[in-house]
Order: sequence, then C-alpha cells, then structure tokens
Amino acid sequence: MDYDVNPRLARAQVAAAEIDEGLRSYMLSVYNYMALALALTGLTAYVVSTSPAALQVIFGTPLKWVVMLAPLGFVIFLSARIHAMSLSAAQIAFWGFAVVMGLSMASIFLVFTATSIARVFFITAATFGAMSLYGYTTKRDLAQWGTFLFMGLVGVVIASLINIFLASSALHFVLSIAGVIVFVGLTAYDTQAIKEEYYEGDAPELASRKAIYGALRLYLDFINMFVLLLQFFGQQRD
Repeated sequence: MDYDVNPRLARAQVAAAEIDEGLRSYMLSVYNYMALALALTGLTAYVVSTSPAALQVIFGTPLKWVVMLAPLGFVIFLSARIHAMSLSAAQIAFWGFAVVMGLSMASIFLVFTATSIARVFFITAATFGAMSLYGYTTKRDLAQWGTFLFMGLVGVVIASLINIFLASSALHFVLSIAGVIVFVGLTAYDTQAIKEEYYEGDAPELASRKAIYGALRLYLDFINMFVLLLQFFGQQRD
C-alpha cells in the first residue's frame, strides 16, 4: 500500500522539532548559568563567613558599603550593557556579580544556623522550580502580570525604605509576605519571557548573551525569594 507524504507537512514537522530541541538547549543554558552562579555565590559566602580576617576587612571597615552596593551596580551595568558586550566579557561580569553577591551574603552564616539555611534553600528551590515549570509550560500569556508585579516590587522597595525609619516589625512582616508573592510571580513571568525571547531567532552569540541575562533575572528571583523566606523559616544562632 502506498502512502502519500505531504512534503510541506514533513518540513514543518522537522522545523518544529528543531525549534523544540533548540529551545530546550537554550533554556538549559539559562538554568546552567543560574545554577553555577548560585553555587559560586554560596561558596563565596561560606568561605568568607569562616574567615575572621575576611569578615573584619569586609564588614569591619567602610568597605562594607562597597560590598553592599556593588551587587546593585552590577545589575544596573549588566542590564544596560550586556547586549553590547562580547560573550566573554558578559560571562566575566556575570561571574563577578555572583562573587560580589556572595561577599554581601556572607553575614547570613553568622546570623542563621547552617541547618536552617539549607532547609530554606531547598524550600526556595522547590518553590522556584514549580513556578518556573509553570511559566515554561503554561499556555496562558503572563505578560499581563508584568505591570502588576513591577508595581508590587516598587511598592515593597519604597515601603521597606520607609520602614528603616519606622522600624515596625508588623510592617516588616507584611512586606516580607508581599515580597515573597512578588518574586514567586516574577519567577513564572521571567521564565515565560525568557522562553519567548528564544523565538526571536538571534545569532548564536547574541542568543548566548541573552541566556546570561535570562540567568541573571532568574538568579535575582531565586536569591530574593531565598532571603525573604529565610526571615520566616531561618533559625537564628544563639
């Protein structure tokens, strides 16, 4: 028995399969960059926290302000310049950001027990994984979440700055809950946005730089969610 094969349909199926494979490879590179950055941050924070000399230099001198503000500087720089940088320069800047973030987060090992830090890390990883999977697989357009989440983030930041002067524990609690909700939503939103960017069909080097920027966005979602959850579930040292 002879079967007629529609050449156009066959080519379309092959093209769709190639796109799916390319998308999986692209997203895997994003997650790999993010995971390596988290590992580098965690290792840096742990090493610094176990070195009294490093702690004294970083947190016992005015250098602490540089360490505290440097991550924000890296984020602003990468956001503005990453698409114009070479791939190697973008990678170096990204790894540098991960190290500086580790320096700034070393103090959590002095405030919270290692067991509770590990527990909160896995809680964050599970929450992040579930929301990122949702963002990747859902057919719902999450673009409409963008404005709401951005406004929520700005609101949390402004209210947190105000609370520095008010020192209200109740407001701090509410802001922590709101912050967790915002970054949980951003995880799904950013994942879908990163996925959609793949379909723009960029040249390989530009796509690689976009993968680094996508990893930066997801990294920030994870780190902020982790820090906020640590306020709820972290056990402080005696």
